[in-house]
This record gives sequence, C-alpha cells and structure tokens, in this order.
Amino acid sequence: MHREIQKMREVALVYLDRSGGLQKFVHDCKKYNDSNQSYAVYRFVISINLSDIAELDATLGNYILHNPIQAAQIFQSVCFIAIRTLSLIEQLQTEAQISILLKPTHLPPLPSYILSLSAFPFNYTSQRFYMSEGIAIAMGTVTKYTQGARFLCTEETCPFSEGRFRYIRVHLPGATESATVRNDFVCSLCSSPLQEDMKFRVLGDKQIVEMIDAKVLNALKGYSNDKSHFTIQTLTVFLRDELANKMKIGNHYKIIGIPACVQNGLQATACIEVNSVQLYKPNGPSFVSDSFKYLLSLTSGSCWRFTAILANIFASQVVPPGTYNTLKLAILLSLVQTCEKENADYLDLLIVTSDTLVIDRLLNYSICLLPRGIRHPPSSEIFPSVSKDKHGTGSASIQACSAVLAKGGICYIGDISSYKKDKLELLQSVLESRMTTVFIPGKKYGEEADQQVTISVQTNFWSFVDVDSSSKKHIQKDNFLIGQMDVSLIPPNVVDVFGLLIYNEFPSCQLSSPLVHHILKKAINPEAMLYKISQQFRMQDYEEFILFAKNLHVELTSEAENLIQGYYLASRRVRRDSVHGSTLSASALKILISLSKAHTKLSLRKKVLEEDALIAILLLESSLTLKHGKSALCVAPNPVFPFDLSDENSLQQRDSYLMQCHHQVLKFIGAYGPGIHMINDED
Repeated sequence: MHREIQKMREVALVYLDRSGGLQKFVHDCKKYNDSNQSYAVYRFVISINLSDIAELDATLGNYILHNPIQAAQIFQSVCFIAIRTLSLIEQLQTEAQISILLKPTHLPPLPSYILSLSAFPFNYTSQRFYMSEGIAIAMGTVTKYTQGARFLCTEETCPFSEGRFRYIRVHLPGATESATVRNDFVCSLCSSPLQEDMKFRVLGDKQIVEMIDAKVLNALKGYSNDKSHFTIQTLTVFLRDELANKMKIGNHYKIIGIPACVQNGLQATACIEVNSVQLYKPNGPSFVSDSFKYLLSLTSGSCWRFTAILANIFASQVVPPGTYNTLKLAILLSLVQTCEKENADYLDLLIVTSDTLVIDRLLNYSICLLPRGIRHPPSSEIFPSVSKDKHGTGSASIQACSAVLAKGGICYIGDISSYKKDKLELLQSVLESRMTTVFIPGKKYGEEADQQVTISVQTNFWSFVDVDSSSKKHIQKDNFLIGQMDVSLIPPNVVDVFGLLIYNEFPSCQLSSPLVHHILKKAINPEAMLYKISQQFRMQDYEEFILFAKNLHVELTSEAENLIQGYYLASRRVRRDSVHGSTLSASALKILISLSKAHTKLSLRKKVLEEDALIAILLLESSLTLKHGKSALCVAPNPVFPFDLSDENSLQQRDSYLMQCHHQVLKFIGAYGPGIHMINDED
C-alpha cells in the first residue's frame, strides 16, 4: 500500500507540473511567506481535471473520485515536500498545517456520480464527490467558521506545551464548529487536556444556501400536462471561503461536492460541502417543428400573416381558435421576450376583463410553455423576504419568492384589484427598476450593523383586473374620455408601469357561441381534442418554438427605428395636458422597442422591420387609449385584429388594412412630429 501511495504522489507532482498547478501553488506560497505571519493552517485550492489525471494514472483518478478526503492527503504530502525542498514558506513546521481543497472541473457523466434532489433514497453516507443541480431558493448571510486551530498541552513540563505545531485541527466536509474546536482533546504523550492557542486560530467565510430540484417549478404552475408524481426535498449547501457569495438567489446551478450529515441537536440535516460551482445554462432547442416550418413557408409573402395565424390558433386546448386574438398575440410576444440578462427588454401585461375564469385558464396554460413560468400563490410573498436561518446559526436567511423563482420567465400574479396599497407600491417600484431591496436588521440577526441586499428581478409580470369587482367597489367617474377604460380600482401609476393594458374582446354577458360550446364540451370531457389544429400544433411544439424564438438575437433597422421614434415624439406632443404635461411616460419608448423585437422574434426573423414596428405601435396606441382616451391617431378598438381570420381572403383583407394603418401612422408623424426622418444618433 505504501508503494501505491508513493506512486500516486509522484503522479500528483507530474500532474501539478503539467497543468500549471505547481506554478499557482508557488505563487500562493509566496503570498503566505511575504506576510511574515505564522498560521496554524495554510490553505491551498487545487483545480483537478479528472480526465487528465486518469490518463496519467487511473489509480489516482479513481482514488480522487471515491476517496477525496484521503486523496487530498496525497496532495498535502506533495505540497509539504515542495515547500520544504524549495523553502517556499519559512514559517511552516509540520505537514498537518497544510489544508488542501481539491476542486474538480467535472465528474464522469454517469448516474452513479449524480446526487438527485428528487430521488430516494438520498445517498449522503459515502464521502465522495457527487454532482448535483438545482435552484438556490434561500441564501444566508456570510458568517465566519474555523478553518483550522492550534492546540497546546496544558501540562507545562510536557514537550508539546509550547513550540511546535503538534496538534492541529482542520475543518473537514460535514464537520460542525464543535468538531473542529472543543475542550475535550487530550495530549497523546501525557494525557493532559489540550487548550487552543487562540492567536493561531484561522477563520474563513461560510454561507448556507438551500437548493431544490428544478422539477419543483412544475408544481408552481397553474396547469400542466405532466401527470407524474415525485417527492422533492431541499438540500443544504455549504459554500466556504472563495465560494461564498458565488451563488445568486433564484439561479440554477451545477455543483460538485461531498455529501454529509450535520447533527444540530436532535435534528439531522443532509447537506453537501461544495467544492465547485457552475451556473447551469440549458441548451435551448435548435429547431422548430415541421408544422411551424410549413406554416412559415406558406405565409412568407407577408410579414404579418405568420404571427396572425399563430395567435389565431394558439391555446386551442383552452379557448377556441379565433377568440381572444389580441390577448393571445400579446401573450406570445411576452413569452418570447423572456431572458435572464441584465437590462433585458421586458414586456408586462395587465388585462382588464370580466371573464376572469377564462382569462385565468388562458394565462395558466401559457406560463407552462416556459421552464420558469410561475403562478404566484396568494398566501405567499411575491418578492424576497427574510427569516431566521433554521440551522441554528441565528443569522438571516433570504427566502426566494415567486418573482425570483420566475427568473428568465413569467410571474403570473393573478388579480391585483384586491392588493393593498403597500403591496401595489412595492410592485410599482420593482416594475420600474427591476430591483428589490431586502432589509436585514442587524440587532435581530446577531450582526453589528443593518444590511440591505439588492436583488435583481428578471421576469415578466402578468396580471388582470376584474372590472365587475372594480365597478362594485368604486363609484365610476363621469369625465371619461372617448375610449378610456375605468380601472380606477388600481392607482394610475401602477397601471402605467405595465407595458400593455389589454381589454379582452368578449364581456361576460356576450360570450361568443364557439366559446360557450368549447367550455361545455371541455367540462364533459377535459381530455378531448376539440380541434384538428390542436393535434397539428401540440403544446410541446409551442414550447420548442418559444424557446427557439426567445433566443434569437434581433436588431433594429433604421426604418423601424425612425418609425418608432417618430410615433413616440408625436404622441408625446399630442398626449399632454396643461397640468401634468405629457401623459406618455418615458418608458413607452422601451415598450415600443420591446414589442417590435418580440414581433420579429415571433416571426423567426433577425431584423426588426417597419411592419414589426407598426404592430408595436398599434398595440401600444390601443393600450394608451384604454388608459388615457383616444388621440389624434384614432385607431380602431381592436386595431391588430379588426375582423375574424377565417380564410385566405380575410388574411389578405387584414394585410390591406394594416397597410392603411401604416399610411395613417406616417401622416400622424408628419402632422405632429415634423422632421423626424432627419433625426440621427447624435441628435
């Protein structure tokens, strides 16, 4: 066995030399040596590429995989010999003072190396490397832990009562603070009690994170075709030293570490000591289904027909084709404008309706087309909150809520007409800044000072207002402008921060005959496919289509940019009053650009054309009319779908109508925004 250990030490030295690890180790030693301070423990992080090590020596590769704590001792011996031979750290006395953290770049892609957060039994007994993945749903503040400590014999005549670093305690995976530092150690030479030499204690950073399998998001959707049952448990993750603050709440991560079981009184908690953290980036589909490709080829002669048909047939499992077309187009546009990038083009929807049941079903169905579609439960918080850490540390733990779990997706918050003033003000603030701040009182959580943690909120918000509820609770005003909608139940500032305000086509007292038939048939047989189109364009096809479209990178053409700028400036001049000035907010320009890009993505193109900008302008103008009344542009009540789409002639008729709208917009710009075509970047 000694011969095998010696051979593995030699291979470890060769690997460090070839991989550049030895050069990094020498650099780290220089930092310790230059400090001229003596430490109980000198800590080194060694990056391990298991494929390269296995090629050098399969025995060492296997040893690192299945006995990482013992394998670290091999690298410990190699590092100690290197320090002594090259005189790298003069203060170092014993090999026990060296602490090695092996950081694997990856593990073999085999089931036996994957620790599933939803599988049973949960294997935490074998102290070897596992790979796991999940979403960070709770995150504690950074606290201190003991990396290592020096102990001395209390018997003055004992040789180990001073001088050499004989008794060194180093933190191991899964060990608690009391396992590293306690008062019942005895001297191996004279059996006298050992006492810690406090001036040599080495402290490090520690952060506790709760992770959960991404499958939990399926349970937070309002509707799903997935009928499978599974059990999900959270996993406690320990991030130490350089890994502290490497995770952000709500993100999806791949981690490599060693599982353990931490005892806290009578309670045992399964946890994992993390050695490596990587942000998980799922690969979106690189294709769309043949059905969508064929439909795209049939409609290639017009920039408007493909998206019109998409909206017309969308969600046929929930509502009949041809109903709620404007709302369905807005939903599709919002779905493809979802991403996890900072300063993304967001598209929030606020729907005014009296058909709350139908609208709720439609929105529930739609959020299931994204991996991160979350229906917010009314009993919980929308934005992150703070609670006391449940692991006995007494520190604060930030809990992810619906808006953070929906990162890069949709957060459907339901009917906001029942929200209280403070909740609406917080929602308004987040929609304006896409940030939320969590306040942590230091006195309550054992800290010297208060803390404020700012969390990015990267999601689109969907909500609706029940107009029947609004009319019952509020007296309607008499001074409404033409086309203006009564949403007085919601503060105007909150209404304005939503990108689009949409009024659905059918009031509850005038439900269309196809919708009534659809609801009745679905009530009798919920699993029935009522339309052939539902078989041709399945829910899975829409999922793949949206994931493909949302990842397209699109750019504005100069023609589209001029049309958007012209309409925006003209509208600011037209929509104004003597008291408040322009009623058009500065965010309207961002909304126009977001809508234009979304229509381009939905059309599977990469250049934003004037045709895309026109759809954006009509949708926004319709929304502004509901908020503030008609303007000089004077669009129809349903400008994007003025009539039913039943055949080729109706599509041709719609194209002609949209061309007329285009000319009407150009005249509007010419009348109220003169010289806009001359605007350049410098202006």
